[in-house]
Amino acid sequence: MRFVIQRVTEASVTIDGVVHGTIGKGFMVLIGVEDADTTEIADKMIRKLLGLRIFEDENGKTNKSLSDVQGELLLVSQFTLYADCRKGNRPSFIHAGAPEHASGLYDYIVSQCMEQGYSTKQGIFGADMKVSLMNDGPFTILLDSKDLI
Repeated sequence: MRFVIQRVTEASVTIDGVVHGTIGKGFMVLIGVEDADTTEIADKMIRKLLGLRIFEDENGKTNKSLSDVQGELLLVSQFTLYADCRKGNRPSFIHAGAPEHASGLYDYIVSQCMEQGYSTKQGIFGADMKVSLMNDGPFTILLDSKDLI
C-alpha cells in the first residue's frame, strides 16, 4: 500500500464538473493499493498517517499532528502509484490491486478515518477526478507499507 501525503492549506476533488469533496488545512492523500494488501496493513498505514507530526508548532518546528491542528483529510484513490516504468515509455500497472480488492480497502481506509473522528472527504473510486490543492511548505511524504515494520 502506498500513500502520497501532502500537507495542504486547502484541497478539493471535482468529478464531472462538480466539487465532490473539499477541505481546509490538513492532508490530501493519494492512496494506492496492491493485491497483497490487507486491512491489517491498512490499519498500520492509517496509524502512521494520523500520527505524523508535520505541522508547525509555536516555535516553527514540525511537531504537531493532524488532530493537534484540527486538520481534515481528503482521500483519493490512485492506482497509478503502482506504475512500473522500468521498461519502455508506457507505464505498466500490473502491480496495482484489482479494482474490487482496491475499492474495498479504499472504502475501509475512509471509514476508519471517519470512525476515529477526523473530518474526512473523498473522491470516487475509479472516477476521472480533478484534484486541486495548495501544498503547504511544500510538504509531501511518500509512505509505503513495505517500509513499515
